[in-house]
Amino acid sequence: MSFTTTVSNVAKILSKYWQVFLIDGLSRTLLLTIIAVSFGVVLGALVALMKMSRFRILRFLFTVYIEVIRGTPILLQLYIFYFVIPQMLPFLKLSPFMWVAIALCINSSAYVSEVIRSGIQAVDKGQTEAARSLGMNANQTMWKIVMPQAIKNILPALGNEFIAILKETSLASTFFVGDLMSKYLEVKGATYLGFECLLIVGCIYLCLTYPLSKLVGYFEKKMSTDSVYAKRKRKHKAAV
Repeated sequence: MSFTTTVSNVAKILSKYWQVFLIDGLSRTLLLTIIAVSFGVVLGALVALMKMSRFRILRFLFTVYIEVIRGTPILLQLYIFYFVIPQMLPFLKLSPFMWVAIALCINSSAYVSEVIRSGIQAVDKGQTEAARSLGMNANQTMWKIVMPQAIKNILPALGNEFIAILKETSLASTFFVGDLMSKYLEVKGATYLGFECLLIVGCIYLCLTYPLSKLVGYFEKKMSTDSVYAKRKRKHKAAV
């Protein structure tokens, strides 16, 4: 197949199916990603706090949770949430899209929890000791002193998690929930032009992930520079 023919076929597909890719498929993919990451962060924060609990049984249970989720393929988890869980909980009348979103959310929470835990533990312990010496209790110290500083540490990693989930939504096409890869299969079946359809979908994913990765890299570098500046400033004050 020549380059000219490929370009011509891509142009024909886009002229007829651009709404299918850029409105239907893209909006569904972004919605799936936003739901998975948003709830994944909330659940991940809870899991991280439970893993750092002083109760050994909670630490054990949530360590197992993290290891099981991170140690099994995401496609396997999607199959379980799409086929097994609905049969176990028939009273939950959720759409296939929502079951896939829940699976992605659970998967994301296991990775985000470790990011949040690392961010919390990276905060200087002197900050906690100073807060406790001022009369703050454990909850006040965590939410008013530790977490604001931890958020600064974990934001770049959360950006990378968003990009990872955005790409992993392509696995949802296995269940035809209307994402970009599902639309690829739909248009491929109508046009019999598999390579050209893949090329279009690949370019859309690249146009989404490349700017996001550059933005995350920019903020990561900026936060790193600000952190170095802050440390130098504290050392200067201590010397004076």
